[in-house]
Amino acid sequence: MQTAACKAITEGGHDVVILSPTGTGKTYAYLIPIASMLDALSDELQAVVILPGRELALQSANVLKGMGTGLRTMALYGGRPTMDEHRKLRQERPQIVFATPGRLNDHLDKGNIDADDVKFLVIDEFDKMLQMGFQNEMSQIISKLPSEEHRVLLSATDAEEIPSYLRDGFEPLRLDFLPKEQTEEKRVNIYKVESPDKDKLETLARLLVGLGNQSSIVFLNYRDSVERTAQYLKERGFTISMFHGGLDQVQRERSLYLFSNGTANILVCTDLASRGLDIPNIENIIHYHIPEGEDAYIHRVGRTARWDKHGRTFFILSPQETIPEYVSNPSESNASVMITPYDISGTAAPTDAIPQPKMATVYIGKGKKDKISKGDIVGFLCKKGGLKGAEIGRIDVFERYSYAAVPRQKLRQLLKLTRNEKIKGQKTVTEEVSLDF
Repeated sequence: MQTAACKAITEGGHDVVILSPTGTGKTYAYLIPIASMLDALSDELQAVVILPGRELALQSANVLKGMGTGLRTMALYGGRPTMDEHRKLRQERPQIVFATPGRLNDHLDKGNIDADDVKFLVIDEFDKMLQMGFQNEMSQIISKLPSEEHRVLLSATDAEEIPSYLRDGFEPLRLDFLPKEQTEEKRVNIYKVESPDKDKLETLARLLVGLGNQSSIVFLNYRDSVERTAQYLKERGFTISMFHGGLDQVQRERSLYLFSNGTANILVCTDLASRGLDIPNIENIIHYHIPEGEDAYIHRVGRTARWDKHGRTFFILSPQETIPEYVSNPSESNASVMITPYDISGTAAPTDAIPQPKMATVYIGKGKKDKISKGDIVGFLCKKGGLKGAEIGRIDVFERYSYAAVPRQKLRQLLKLTRNEKIKGQKTVTEEVSLDF
């Protein structure tokens, strides 16, 4: 898929639609060729990537930064003042931006962005754009890109409808890499868990106890249900992150961060987390609420079994519920899918020993402004904190502080050993990052 996409985009002369399952690297598929065609020496904006949500915008911008192309980039999204972004736009002068539709329109209307040199327009998850009703916003954006020449559309599900906001005569080169048989038939094992009651909380807790400290996502359909379930699990000693659209941006970013680096092994969320979040090694997808449709199911399950890995998905069913037909007999498959009953009757009561994540996150009060690098963090944690390099997980260095994932069982000793110690000759603070919500 990536090879075909790179060839189609770099050869030019046509628009491209890329259809490929989640976890197959669509972000690299368009970034690699487009980055090679942009002028890193120019201060002009040359490419715009539109995405349906803040998290995907941030994640995609970070992917580009990690590629080492020399291109400047920014993620533009709601939930923070437009003025702050405008100020940073003037400072950074990005050559490519990753933006949500509403925020991009806002900047274009205010003249914060000069779009005269934008040649590339990428619309990621264009099917989601249609579902979310972004047609008017997209039409407005396209009308404000006078020099745009190349369009790349991406989706993990097929969409027969060509978006109305695209120009007349839009006849793209279609690269269809969606499997002819359902991906989950081959790489995702499907289980059903019977709940004796309509309220499934105790059944969920027993299931999670049985799964141990594996990485699991629990999907629910409503924000208030997420809040209730997260609070229930927290009170019983589980270490969780919570994620839904009602949280502010800082809370959402923090929750995803602590789940992705292993500090929380359970993410309780709405379907907002089913798209665009590339968190590796998620072992279990749990449907507390049945998905609201086949597309929702496909995107949920797409969080596990990324690339060539395998995963498991669990349906918790109340006495009145059944597995949806699109799961047991998928339309594109010639055979029904095997769904295995999963017995939790022998699982210890949720009030017994609750499995905890392997990692914890420490805050270190120095960052890029203090000339601190990831290597400095590793050295500090090893020399002062008594850790081995192989024990240290994800490290992120921000402007004025840093985060590092460390073994949970060694956290107390680490904090004691690093109290009032110096990193790179500078006295610093080292504290545990809390999961409170």
